[in-house]
Amino acid sequence: MTDPTISAVIAVFAGFVLAGLLAVPYIAASYRRRGELGLWRVLLVLGFLVYAMSLWTYTLLPIPETTTCAGHVAGRLQLRPFQFVADIRREQTGVGLRAFLRNPAVQQAVFNVALFVPLGMFVRHLFRRGFLATVAIGFAVSLFIECTQLTGVWFLFECPYRLADVDDLLTNTLGAAVGFGLAPLLRLLPGNEPSAPPGTPRPVTARRRLLGMAVDVVSVVLLGTTVGIVTTLLVGEPNTVVTALIGTFLPALLLLFVIPVAGNGASFGQRVVLLRPAGPDGGKPSLWRMVVRFLTGSGGYFTLLTLASVVNGGFEPLANLLFFASGVLAIRPEGHQGLSGLIAGLRMNDVREVPSLVSVQDG
Repeated sequence: MTDPTISAVIAVFAGFVLAGLLAVPYIAASYRRRGELGLWRVLLVLGFLVYAMSLWTYTLLPIPETTTCAGHVAGRLQLRPFQFVADIRREQTGVGLRAFLRNPAVQQAVFNVALFVPLGMFVRHLFRRGFLATVAIGFAVSLFIECTQLTGVWFLFECPYRLADVDDLLTNTLGAAVGFGLAPLLRLLPGNEPSAPPGTPRPVTARRRLLGMAVDVVSVVLLGTTVGIVTTLLVGEPNTVVTALIGTFLPALLLLFVIPVAGNGASFGQRVVLLRPAGPDGGKPSLWRMVVRFLTGSGGYFTLLTLASVVNGGFEPLANLLFFASGVLAIRPEGHQGLSGLIAGLRMNDVREVPSLVSVQDG
């Protein structure tokens, strides 16, 4: 595998996979630290993850076709600082700027600097680190890469198949320092600063409601899949009924009913995006309202999927219809209650709002 396009595709794919795994904790942390999510900041974080994966593919690829040391000549250690200057002189074949830029040693040195410029920008902008910390992080990451190459991916291969070069360490670190200086360019992107202090209530929008619902669905699926894998490893493949219960219904019951009942009435996804349902009196909904909400919302969706697996596949179209209706009614009407909220008589509030009691009592 030598095509750099393949390495780039792998980096993008791995970055999106990593983003999916980290999405829920990132959303929760963002709402608590910034008070909101911010689309441009999400894209910037996604760019950082893809970049991190590109460093990984650059370190590992291309993988040799053989795992033995026969024929490997690249795996060696170069400890002479500024050897690239001598390499530039040796590789130079013409005069003028164009010939200089075509010099392979020049291109390699420029690439090594440019490779770490984004790291310096991300470290300063996203992680709010100073110059010395940014340079130290760039040095540490480059050192890890060089050690990985020197040891044959930490002795995974019998011999190293990439060159470990002290000049790479120097130019990579320089790139991180240059990136620190260029980081203010990222401030030109909109949404860098939150629209209000983190503790200030934000409007309940359709996008926020749908995000909370998506977190609920993804969390149930991930929890069910994890429990299913662990169960299979410990006791073997369970039957269809047990698979449906532990993989779908019980995770939904925990995240969409038990957690709301034990807490402020909000499901796991609603807690992540700092939303809470309120009864007619503005307080925590009564138990019967939460039962109705569970059965007519995402809980009902997963219950119907469980029945489709255990009893009859005809329940699946009903589940899809409920899922579609819940999403539409989370967008409209203006209160974004969703189907379950409308049926259970609930409204959706920001958890940072002070509950306002009204005269109607929650029966």
